[in-house]
Amino acid sequence: MACFLVPGTEAIVTTIIEKAVKAKEKKQIEKSENESSDLQKHGIGFSTKLGWLNKMLWGGSALLAFEHIWHGEVIPTFPFLTAVKEGETLGMLKEMGTAGVGMAIIVTTVWVGMVIVSNALEKRTAGNAEEKTEA
Repeated sequence: MACFLVPGTEAIVTTIIEKAVKAKEKKQIEKSENESSDLQKHGIGFSTKLGWLNKMLWGGSALLAFEHIWHGEVIPTFPFLTAVKEGETLGMLKEMGTAGVGMAIIVTTVWVGMVIVSNALEKRTAGNAEEKTEA
């Protein structure tokens, strides 16, 4: 009924954090004398990686919201969720606490795996580039 609200809320929070991190990274790049070498040293910025999480969370939340609208669980009139209108608030909170939190954790865990793989590939690429410059 409302499980999409949990990853949606996480998406809002991470979007705000992404904007702040992106602004900080932009200032660091502007301070740097040589932008291209700075980007090569650091690889993909954390704001970009956080953007991956945002896209996964927003996309999943939108898809879940669409599914709930399709099944008539979200209505265009106040209180917008049929569970609240029918007095099933505890059932809705239980769904948010189980399904919603579970989905948010799974999406975040997949993103952490993506970041770990990305960092490993960046290190390997940087190591190969250093070997070539030494030779």
